[in-house]
Amino acid sequence: MADAMAVNTGRATRVARSHLRRRSPLARKALPYLLVAPAVIYLLGITLYPGLYAIYQSLFRVKFNSWTFIGLENYQKLFADREFWGSLWNTFLMGSSALAIEFVVALGLAALAYRDPWIRHWRIVFLLPMLFMPSAVSFIWKLAFNDGRVVSDILMRIGLIERPLDFLGNVFLARLSLVVTDVWQWTPFLFIIFVAALQSQDAELEEAAQLDGARWPQIFWNVSLPMLKPIIAVALVLRGIDIVTMFTSVFIITGGTPGGATETMSYFIYRTGFKRFDFGYASAASVCMLVLTVIIAQTFVKRFFRSARE
Repeated sequence: MADAMAVNTGRATRVARSHLRRRSPLARKALPYLLVAPAVIYLLGITLYPGLYAIYQSLFRVKFNSWTFIGLENYQKLFADREFWGSLWNTFLMGSSALAIEFVVALGLAALAYRDPWIRHWRIVFLLPMLFMPSAVSFIWKLAFNDGRVVSDILMRIGLIERPLDFLGNVFLARLSLVVTDVWQWTPFLFIIFVAALQSQDAELEEAAQLDGARWPQIFWNVSLPMLKPIIAVALVLRGIDIVTMFTSVFIITGGTPGGATETMSYFIYRTGFKRFDFGYASAASVCMLVLTVIIAQTFVKRFFRSARE
């Protein structure tokens, strides 16, 4: 029985090889592209087409079914719009603050925990904040900061404040609430990437440094961290792109208040398109946001990869 199976297997292998040999070189080269073509077409359909459509729509004044071609007038109006520049500044300020805190906390925790076997087996626990829906997290922190005044009650019991804080009536506190919400949910994203990167490094390099008399902080700073630079660049770019599109927490917690101090670019586009119903102007703002994001991300990645190679 076993001999018969072996004979049949060998015969099938010879037949498959003969079929491959019969294919032309062009067919063999085209096969990998044909296999990935459905995925590429799908990705182009959900990314390229909406982008091109937004560029096309930005050249018109759109009011529902009324389209009037105005050329670059939307962009001229946008560059003179204080609300747009204010939303751009808010996005940069809150996004950079959240990203910096997430990076420092995630890298510090990863440096302390990546050699611990307990961390290796329980990494999923650190991902729990990411598993919650952003809307649910926003509602939780809105309850803690403002509606339920949980944070104010805790600070009053400790004795740090005398009366409840109005997180939505103060510019700094409103921005702080959004930064805390983002840091709590998305620090695990950077943490798990850094831990995986550190665990994949060659342990012999650290052992050699220890034999030379280097201490743990010196090993991490001079050996592990330089090798992490490309991974840090990619992780920060991914997280930064997501921060640029910050919308859910702004919509639920602050609504852009007070006085537009927490209005991000995504919320500005939403308000322009779905409250003012000026879809052409909203498309122009989204195109500008896309161009700025691509330029910053490309510059950041190139700089980090160049420094890593050097």
